[in-house]
This record gives sequence, C-alpha cells and structure tokens, in this order.
Amino acid sequence: MNGPVVVGVDGSESSLSAVEIAAREAALRGVGLRLVHAFGWPSLHVPPRVPPWSPASAGVRELIDGTLTEAERRAHTIAPHLDIAREVVVGEPLMVLELETRTASLAVVGSRGLSRFGSLLLGSTAGHLAAHGRCPVLIVRGRPEPAGPVLLAVDGSPRSEAAVEFAFAHASLHGTGLLALHAWNTRTERVYDSPGDPPFVTYDEDRLHDEEERVLAEALGGLGEKYPDVEVERRLVRGRIRHTLIEATAEAGLVVVGARGRGGFTGLLLGSVSQAVLHHAECPVAVVRTETE
Repeated sequence: MNGPVVVGVDGSESSLSAVEIAAREAALRGVGLRLVHAFGWPSLHVPPRVPPWSPASAGVRELIDGTLTEAERRAHTIAPHLDIAREVVVGEPLMVLELETRTASLAVVGSRGLSRFGSLLLGSTAGHLAAHGRCPVLIVRGRPEPAGPVLLAVDGSPRSEAAVEFAFAHASLHGTGLLALHAWNTRTERVYDSPGDPPFVTYDEDRLHDEEERVLAEALGGLGEKYPDVEVERRLVRGRIRHTLIEATAEAGLVVVGARGRGGFTGLLLGSVSQAVLHHAECPVAVVRTETE
C-alpha cells in the first residue's frame, strides 16, 4: 500500500516522539505524513453551553492549532522536504484512528498520552489500534533512541507471513540486520504415538528441536533472497516464549509481532504474546495483521 504514514497527535511528549518516528518512516518510504488530531469532549466534562461537536469553541481551536504546528515543526526537523497534511477530526479517538488505518501504509502512535479532551494516545488507544488497525501499527515505547537489529518474533503460523515480510522490508529500509527469534518449550508441541499415551506423555526433545528449527527456516522462506542486503541471524531458544522475546527487545531497535500466532483463538484479535510485548518491550513495537484478520 502506498498510502501515507498516519500519526496520532495530542500534544503529549509521547505523541511528539511518535511524530518524529513517523516522519522518518514516511521519508524512507517516499510517502506523505498525515497528522491526525481527534476532537471529542469526554462525557460529563462538556463546558456549559458549549456544543460537544464544536472544536472552535472555548479557545480549543487555538490549542489544537498550536499542537499540530508543533508536531509539524518536529516532523520537518526530521525530514525537511516531507509532504505533511494536518487533519482535525471530530469523533471518538479510537474510531478516528482505526478509520485512518484503512488508507494508510503505516500508523504510528505513542504508548501513552493525555487524559483530557482530544486525547488520542492513551494506552487503550495503542492497544485498540494494534488489535483492530487495517495497516501495520507502530507503537513508540521503551528506552530512548533504541538501536539494534529488527527483532522478528517467529511462530510459524500462516498469519505471521505479513509480519515476516514487514520485518525484512523495515530492516532493508533502515539498513539494519534482522534477528529472527523462535522460542519453544516442551509445551509448544507434544510428541506421542497415540491418544492412549496421555496422561503419561513423553517428549522426544531432539525431534522437537528439529521440528522447531524447521518452523524457523520455513517462516523466513525465500525472503533472504528478496532482501539480500539484510543480514539475518536465526536464533532458536528453548524457554518461556514471552519472557525470551521481551528479554531480547533490550538489544533491538524494533520488535515485530503478528496479531495472532500459532494456537491463537478465533476471534481473539491480539494474542497473548503480542499483548505482553506491547506492555513490556524495551523498544518500539510493530504489530502486523494479515489482510484477512
């Protein structure tokens, strides 16, 4: 998709950091940047005699203009020649950004934001967009100025193919390496001969290791040939999946996860591993859904 990079802006420092990252991403992708501020008075906090749908009332227009002007200044500091569009949308912030993702190539939000009117970047917004966004969603969080390879969480599910492609493309754009990490444990798969074996299940650990190694290799497919400039490190780790992945984010510039993984429940839009990474990663997180999800 060649749509713009969309970023939610509410004036918080988290959102302005998201603007800077969004500007860099837009410049690398050769697309425009769209700054979006959703306006809506929170329930029971509407000033007397002020229509809740009127952003021009009570000096709010001046506040919004100042917020977007500062966001545009930050973006042009990163990419001076970037084509930037500003949009103030009246509506529920969650729905506004979700609709924006339908025509965007990438959506960027901060992990936290303001809790007053016009807030786009509350933690709930980042989580909602990660689960429901129609394009890849990049959530800015973790340590300041993270550096390192793109960390790809490999689970081998068909739904993760879009995440794998995104990770390779991102690494190529940024000139970084790719760390493809696949964590497994004896609960990942059970190896037994017949239904009569449980509850005394035995594990063939060598067979499990070989199987998980195959999962990792097949997940990467031929993308190494498509992106020959990306240096790939494959890492197969036996351990707790969420813990292993979160620990690895300390050395990454970005972690890429799918919305749901192997064993995910139908109707669960964001898997437990992706949710854990969103809350605990030490670097920005990109959540990539397939088109059918």
